[in-house]
Amino acid sequence: MRPTLEPGDGLIALRGGRPKEGQLRVFPDPTLATRFLVKRVGRVRRSSCGATFEALSDNARAPGVVDSRQFGWVPAASSYRVIWTVPGARK
Repeated sequence: MRPTLEPGDGLIALRGGRPKEGQLRVFPDPTLATRFLVKRVGRVRRSSCGATFEALSDNARAPGVVDSRQFGWVPAASSYRVIWTVPGARK
């Protein structure tokens, strides 16, 4: 999520809440169950089954980027809303 987040940065996130465009969200990686991803919310869809959102990278051209272009839309119910970021040790 560079330039918004750098390696070593921390964050505090709360489960739930409605996803809003531009918000940072944390959710289980649909392509690798052992990790979580942090992405920015793009478009949001609401239905009777719940909300889903488009998870976008801030740096879409970086090597190895994985976002909704690979795995599709994310269920909001399985995500956490980032409420605070903590800068880590930067060089």
